[in-house]
Amino acid sequence: MTNLTSNRPVPRSGIMDIQAYVPGKSAAKSGTKVFKLSSNETPLGASPHAITAYQKAAEHLELYPDGSALALRTAIGTLHGIDPAQIVCGGGSDEILTMITNAYVGPGDEGIFTEHGFLVYKIAILAAGGHPVVAKEVGLTASVDAILAKVSPRTKIVFLANPNNPTGTYIPVEEVRRLHAGLPSHVILVLDAAYAEYARKNDYSSGIELVASAQNVVMTRTFSKIYGLAAVRLGWCYAPPHICDALNRIRGPFNVNTPASRAGVAALQDQAHIAEALSHNDHWLPWLTDRIAELGLKVTPSVANFVLVHFPQTGPHTAAKADSYLSEHGLIVRSVAAYGLPECLRITVGSAEANEKVVAVLTQFMKA
Repeated sequence: MTNLTSNRPVPRSGIMDIQAYVPGKSAAKSGTKVFKLSSNETPLGASPHAITAYQKAAEHLELYPDGSALALRTAIGTLHGIDPAQIVCGGGSDEILTMITNAYVGPGDEGIFTEHGFLVYKIAILAAGGHPVVAKEVGLTASVDAILAKVSPRTKIVFLANPNNPTGTYIPVEEVRRLHAGLPSHVILVLDAAYAEYARKNDYSSGIELVASAQNVVMTRTFSKIYGLAAVRLGWCYAPPHICDALNRIRGPFNVNTPASRAGVAALQDQAHIAEALSHNDHWLPWLTDRIAELGLKVTPSVANFVLVHFPQTGPHTAAKADSYLSEHGLIVRSVAAYGLPECLRITVGSAEANEKVVAVLTQFMKA
């Protein structure tokens, strides 16, 4: 039998074994008003100042961006009280996660993440030629002991989403410190804090203090969630100087475009808009949790801007049937079967109208 790939380029070993990341749905079956609650986007949108800055940048699209993203790094540093020289920016935190993996993981190396962690971790490890290692969670929450038990001489990187997507759970700062203390000094601990702004618990920390005191910790952040800039793809990391040096050697020379950078600076400076988004989430997250729980459905306690809802594995009220029913009524939510949670749906905290409709439609579904 003729080898159909013998006369064309073939990807290196392992690439075609990667399951491509599938984002949340963007369209519903219904022709009625649609609420997209599948991607954890803020219902308040971007800051008006960020939108104006983005539009203003369009006046000079012929010019290359500042390759160092200095204005953006300076604005980030000012807000968080950190050295801009220890910040690297990229096209969403996804690019930063991939860059870190490419810089420190090679063939035969291992990367660890938790069983319901962000799917990009596995993709990045495999793409770098590494071997993904999964640590069990306890109660849908990362377990420090389970992660440390998976560390081997081949481990090069550990990813911890804190808060985690899609569960919405977190581990307190002391547990993060215990995890770091248990890792060999050559292993990088990546703290993915995409939802850090939403986490309001007193024992939570995004990881800034740990990065400042360690040589093997990186914190990644995004503008896609509370800042409402998902469309422009903007993220950043705070890391020790030697890790920033490595990342700056492999990142694209103009990997952050000018409109995105300008919008990011303006968004950072409009903290009143962020306060409004937090106030909205502080009200509607517990409201949505309580109302859905009253329907007899388990909801995993969340510190982010979404809820993970559990449905029966069999019968008329499964997650798949609920997903279809919600879609028919103009509500787009996220199936998380790819995360090993086939009996669950992830639902973003939306506008007041969207949240109330979710509860109303789920009430109808559970009675059907």
